[in-house]
Amino acid sequence: MPDFTQLLYETEGHVCTITLNRPDKKNALSQTLTNEIIYAMELARDDANVRVVVLTGAGGVFCSGADLGGMASSQKSDIPHRGAFPELLTMQRTCGKPIIAKVRKYALAGGLGLMMGCQFVLAEDTAEFSTPEIDRGIWPMMIMANIFRHVPRRKGLEMCLFGERINAKQAEDWGVINKAVPAAELDAEVKRWADRLAEKSPIAMKMGLDAFYKQESMEFDTAVKFLAGELAKVIATEDAREGIAAFLQKRKPNFKGK
Repeated sequence: MPDFTQLLYETEGHVCTITLNRPDKKNALSQTLTNEIIYAMELARDDANVRVVVLTGAGGVFCSGADLGGMASSQKSDIPHRGAFPELLTMQRTCGKPIIAKVRKYALAGGLGLMMGCQFVLAEDTAEFSTPEIDRGIWPMMIMANIFRHVPRRKGLEMCLFGERINAKQAEDWGVINKAVPAAELDAEVKRWADRLAEKSPIAMKMGLDAFYKQESMEFDTAVKFLAGELAKVIATEDAREGIAAFLQKRKPNFKGK
């Protein structure tokens, strides 16, 4: 296992948990942490035993955004260089495995963008979310790519232009998160979602996620033709044959990711 300096990497069963580990900085995204997240996601992507990734933060906080005082310098690290924030957002779309963000207290600015790049978001019902960049004379440029792929235009502009915090109920209603639960239930709810996903076919999830992100910018007719080809590919997998056989035999499938 690489010697991560600003995150924790753990696996249990088919679930990998990546924990942002700068609690003294509210898990603000430094150059080092950003690069380490990319590398950790590569490890999870390439580990055949991992089927689901959980992304969370240490110290009872998800992420406060970019480390404005420390982005210009990076801590010495043995982790190979993989990129910065743009590459991190891209990695979330190309990992090929579902990523669940587990959010405590808040996700702000770049932390919100990181959270929304995950396929699922579960949060404490007291958590708050915002894009406060406008109050610093900045605009949440890069994270708009994630915001406006999940949130209605008017609500997204409300977030960007006012910079005010929204509560978990609003975030759920607007599509910023999937579900808000009492703080004491968050760990169990994330585990329930992760365990359910881990039972699915890894190859079907990878092919499906890859196709989802590729087709979203296509014209409708082009997308349908592309997806028809992808359907033929997924049906040809061993997992698809196993899933159909299990259905006909009224048993639980044994997916192997092939």
